[in-house]
Amino acid sequence: MDEKYDFSELRRLIDLNSYTKNKLGVDQNGKIFKNWMQALGFECNIHERKEIGNHLLFSSSKGEGKKVLLLGHLDTVFPPMSFEHFHQDDEWIYGPGVCDMKGGNMVALESLRNVYKEFGEIKNIDMLLVSDEETGSDDSKALTLNLAKNYDYCLVYEAAGKNGEVVNGRKGVGTFFIDIKGKASHAGNEYINGINANLEAAHKLIALTALTDLEKATTVNVGKLEGGIGANTISPHSKLTVELRYTSQDERDRVLKGFKEIVQNSYVKDTEATLSGGIQRDVMAPNEKQSAFVKKIEEIAGCVLPTEQRGGVSDANHMASQGVVTLDGFGPFGDGDHTIHERANKISYIERIDLNSQILTEFMKGTFN
Repeated sequence: MDEKYDFSELRRLIDLNSYTKNKLGVDQNGKIFKNWMQALGFECNIHERKEIGNHLLFSSSKGEGKKVLLLGHLDTVFPPMSFEHFHQDDEWIYGPGVCDMKGGNMVALESLRNVYKEFGEIKNIDMLLVSDEETGSDDSKALTLNLAKNYDYCLVYEAAGKNGEVVNGRKGVGTFFIDIKGKASHAGNEYINGINANLEAAHKLIALTALTDLEKATTVNVGKLEGGIGANTISPHSKLTVELRYTSQDERDRVLKGFKEIVQNSYVKDTEATLSGGIQRDVMAPNEKQSAFVKKIEEIAGCVLPTEQRGGVSDANHMASQGVVTLDGFGPFGDGDHTIHERANKISYIERIDLNSQILTEFMKGTFN
């Protein structure tokens, strides 16, 4: 593929709004992709949803050899009329999803097309496109985890790093809620008879923050505190919204234990607290099998494949948590994602298609068996 690639098919996707809550737009995006994939011999299993877009699993024929899943998402973060339409200059393409991750999905598609041209068929390579990644994959998580057992490898098409890095590690993330119950009373006449839930929340906030360990890249952030009625009333209720990010399962377990202890301990007498929420995506940690996979890709491509770890999460976390050899960042390099300045580098886009075509060709040849 040369640098005169016209991006017309990508433009078609970008100009179609695919905000997570815009089911019609997400499903239209999926239908276009479905037609392209079926032309390559893939069967499409539609996991229908009522409130969000449908999840799509594209399956190829199966035979001897390792099985690989290509993983992407159909949705973007931009509501209709907020940031729409594709445009380009000599170096960059611009628009919602050009790097996160309609551009990545197109890298996978073009690579599959190249494989199909060479072999006349595709086998042992499937592709899953979910519709809710940008809101945490709460619905698709169970589907992804269930499918993981069918695959040996997973390539994920979030954006590449600036120097072509693939992602070999992502933090785990969880969101938790602590609801605190106190007792209301008049702040002037009955001050001592109240049980201040806000004061309890303040103590808990300090204790939660103390669980942060920056040396181990573990962060605990109380991102929201709400409660009380007004200045003249002792607060009868309060609520903390807490995010945990971590790079190892040991740190996850340490902090979760700390959460339980903080919830069980009352700093203000007679307050009661309950904990809800949980881990959304478990940690994706670098490992030996993954390193061996990177080395094999380097041999195939004849170049160094740089790696990086990111604090953000993706559906790569789900696959990695099930023991599947997983690498992320196979989409084009871009920046400004989740903003109206989102863009992707044209040369990176073409380079990623070439790299992915080489990798998938070797899967077809049985190199990874």
